[in-house]
Amino acid sequence: MTEAGLRADEVVRLEDLHGSGGVGRRPVTIVRGDGARLFDDAGHEYLDLASAHGWANLGHGHPEILEAIHAQTDRLIAHTESSYNDQRAAWFGELAAVLREAFGENDHGVLSRISPSNSGTEAVEAALKFARVSTGRSGVVAFTRAFHGRTFGALSATATARYRAPFEPLVPGFTHVPLNDLAALDGAISDTTAAVLVEIVQGEGGVHEAQADFVAGAQRLCRERGALFIVDEIQTGFGRTGRWFASQWVDAKPDIVTLGKALGGGIPMGAAVWRDRLGGFEVGAHGSTFGGNPLACAASRAMLRVLRRDDLPARADRLGARLLGRLRTSGAPGVREVRGRGLMIGIELKQAATPVLKALTARGVWALPAGRTVLRLMPPLTIDEPDLDRAGDILLEILHDG
Repeated sequence: MTEAGLRADEVVRLEDLHGSGGVGRRPVTIVRGDGARLFDDAGHEYLDLASAHGWANLGHGHPEILEAIHAQTDRLIAHTESSYNDQRAAWFGELAAVLREAFGENDHGVLSRISPSNSGTEAVEAALKFARVSTGRSGVVAFTRAFHGRTFGALSATATARYRAPFEPLVPGFTHVPLNDLAALDGAISDTTAAVLVEIVQGEGGVHEAQADFVAGAQRLCRERGALFIVDEIQTGFGRTGRWFASQWVDAKPDIVTLGKALGGGIPMGAAVWRDRLGGFEVGAHGSTFGGNPLACAASRAMLRVLRRDDLPARADRLGARLLGRLRTSGAPGVREVRGRGLMIGIELKQAATPVLKALTARGVWALPAGRTVLRLMPPLTIDEPDLDRAGDILLEILHDG
């Protein structure tokens, strides 16, 4: 019996019966996490090279995050932004300080106006709404292979047809151009464009990076034409790529940044943050019942504290460089290309990724796809080096065995 009082077969039956069907499931029941390890209901152990789609940058059950959560549950779990709150105020100040250090200042000031929410998708929605309100324009330019979320606005910015097609027509005014094609972007930005929205590293789209000269050109075009430059750091933020934010690799200075996943340390949390000189929403224009709740703020503050104290972005840079080096020099016959930065790695295969994922799961390694032929690795930044090496050994054995 599981902790929920269910037999293994009951877990599967009830989830299959009542689930929406929108999310595919592996035939494994995960019931516990500890650091970079996951455990199923039969006691089998898996090395987590997925970080639960990128939120577990500090792993599962980090003691300082648990302590912050437990302490806050004794005081106040949730209350809306309709009142002031000490945890939210402290979180606002600490997050703004992190963003000021990472992104500096541009013509619109510093990144310090924070719209809290419950997810990265909601953060994208807030960013799009604010861009339209602040510019008086409606158009948005995003990029092919991008993924920004599943709500209607975020989905409209997402280019991939298989995500979009079942729900069309979507929000009008969105245009998509190829990443790193400055000429195409130049042709797409008009006097009706409110914003350009980009991932510096496209996660779901296959771990493709924006080039520094392209980012510089995109920012210049936005300044010249009065559009806002939005960077989606939902998956790449908080040390994942070996810097606090992927933007730092290419000197991006966005007008708006969207955050999520690792932001809450495991508690659902998102935020859109924009430059102070752009102003804010009018009262009543936007909000969230649970956005910025004290519990999430307490967990996020603990995450930020640990990330800085233990210099985990630098650790991700070092561990990722070593793993990338192993993968790139392995000579595995089924590998077409290895891409990535830090502990965000994409392995493009010459065949479908699903059989490799199944083989990894069978041998106790939990990884992710990023499209049909790309295997994605995103282990916790806290993973023990011997564990990462062992996972790499298993992966290379599977790739060589083909």
